Amino acid sequence: MVSRRGAGERRRTKPAVIGGVAAVLVAGAGFGAYAVYGGEAEAEDTARTKSAAAQEKVKTGPLTATEVTGTAERFLTAWQQGDVTAAADATDDAEAAKALLTGYTKDARIKDVTLTAGTPAEGKVPFSVKATVAYEKTSKPLTYDSALTVVRRDGDGEPRVDWHAAVVHPELKDGDKLVTGKAGDPPVKALDRDGGELTTDTYPSLGTVLDSLREKYGDKAGGSPGIELRVVRGDAGDEGDEKEKAGADKTLLELSKGTPGTVKTTLDPALQAAAEKQVDGKKQASVVLLRASTGEILAAANGGHGFNTAFQGSLAPGSTMKVITASMLLEKDLASVNEQHPCPKYFTYGGWKFQNDDEFEIKDGTFKASFARSCNTAFISQAPELKDDDLTKQAKEVFGLSMDNWSVGVSTFDGRVPVQSQAQMAASLIGQGGVRMNPLNMASVSATVKSGSFHQPYLVAPSVDGRKLATASRTMSGATLGALRELMSYTAAAGTAAEAMAGVGGDMGAKTGSAEVDGQEKPNGWFTAYRGDVAAAGVVQQGGHGGETAGPIVAALLKQAG
Repeated sequence: MVSRRGAGERRRTKPAVIGGVAAVLVAGAGFGAYAVYGGEAEAEDTARTKSAAAQEKVKTGPLTATEVTGTAERFLTAWQQGDVTAAADATDDAEAAKALLTGYTKDARIKDVTLTAGTPAEGKVPFSVKATVAYEKTSKPLTYDSALTVVRRDGDGEPRVDWHAAVVHPELKDGDKLVTGKAGDPPVKALDRDGGELTTDTYPSLGTVLDSLREKYGDKAGGSPGIELRVVRGDAGDEGDEKEKAGADKTLLELSKGTPGTVKTTLDPALQAAAEKQVDGKKQASVVLLRASTGEILAAANGGHGFNTAFQGSLAPGSTMKVITASMLLEKDLASVNEQHPCPKYFTYGGWKFQNDDEFEIKDGTFKASFARSCNTAFISQAPELKDDDLTKQAKEVFGLSMDNWSVGVSTFDGRVPVQSQAQMAASLIGQGGVRMNPLNMASVSATVKSGSFHQPYLVAPSVDGRKLATASRTMSGATLGALRELMSYTAAAGTAAEAMAGVGGDMGAKTGSAEVDGQEKPNGWFTAYRGDVAAAGVVQQGGHGGETAGPIVAALLKQAG
């Protein structure tokens, strides 16, 4: 029960301002009547009110200006004065409003709130917020703009604030809350392999990588968190994908900066700068370079900086997948480098009619010629000889893909080669169907061919935090490996990759790819290659043929690597 002293204190609180008019709480006859007559008078009055309300018609029609300003005035004044119950009662969802407004003070540590409303328009009332966020001995002013909308409540048609979390702060979604406290992850200072600092000012496409490093190593790198006001997103589900759909937590106000820890990466500053230059202006281009013998990531860049396609993309790799498929066919004696191999214009399997680009065919050609020219039917024609899980096993056992166990140091997608049947299995042989990869995965494929065995790519050395890197269960035989290198070398010198790789020189190999995507006029262009101890792969979405789009990007970086 509220005392007279408490009521007096609320009367002295500065009122919210609605459209330039102050909303003042007045203690009038109602309060006095209760004090004199007690509960019986209230009970009789309540009974009369209910009886009258029952006879009233539900309010309908457009809201009047008085209803809009009066409702907004009631809500904002109560919120400003800290009367959470009264503010919540002015909304059409009192329970949700009360919970969030209570947390505004208790969890977000926001005090000294001043709310100033603007001019209403069609039921919508904009307002500004001035307040202070205080945590322990640290405080900082908070200002922002928001808005509320007045609607008729279902059932009785009374005007109420249409409740959504965004009323409290425009960055909030329903189910979110505001919290002030120590930041979840201390900041980190990321270094390249030579000890230089990695920043988005110098390397614009590393933003997502730096964020991921903070998430992974913030509490392990020796730093201390800062104090911040942030939006904590509601739980959209137990799985990571569902949480991702809900959005990441967002910092709204930093009260104090944290002390960064230090994390050293494997990135080569010269190669990273070159990679950034190659994708600059190409929003859908991504590329990755690896040291083939170790798996160290030397560079990674995305032309579009909002998503790390290079590490987390999930795209059909097109004919670059033929590197893996060819290794499988060679092992099973279903193909041999210099022996004749069918490459017809069409091949039907599982009810689908497959064809080559521009419906070409190679009469009496070898498997080497089919690989170098990227003949689809040369691979599809072997589908009747394969089990549904053969390609999946090859990708996992030899190339370390599709096991979801890479520990790179940041978030990655580790490739997907599902077990499929009939036409979908056949499509997987040429990098379509359900197969999904990204440049990191395909750079690793070329690295495996060059080094002779799978070395899981990594950005942060496993010695930093004792991580265990993924391994493949077996390696290709010497004969298979030699044949696969011959295929990729010939493709780089005289096949579809020759134009892009011209002038690269040295011990090199490559494979091009074009992946059809529903709804796209042009396919995604892919290119994977190696030179010396460096392997690389890139993709240009909606770019067309890989040799013409992703090829020049990859080749330029292989030249730079020397």
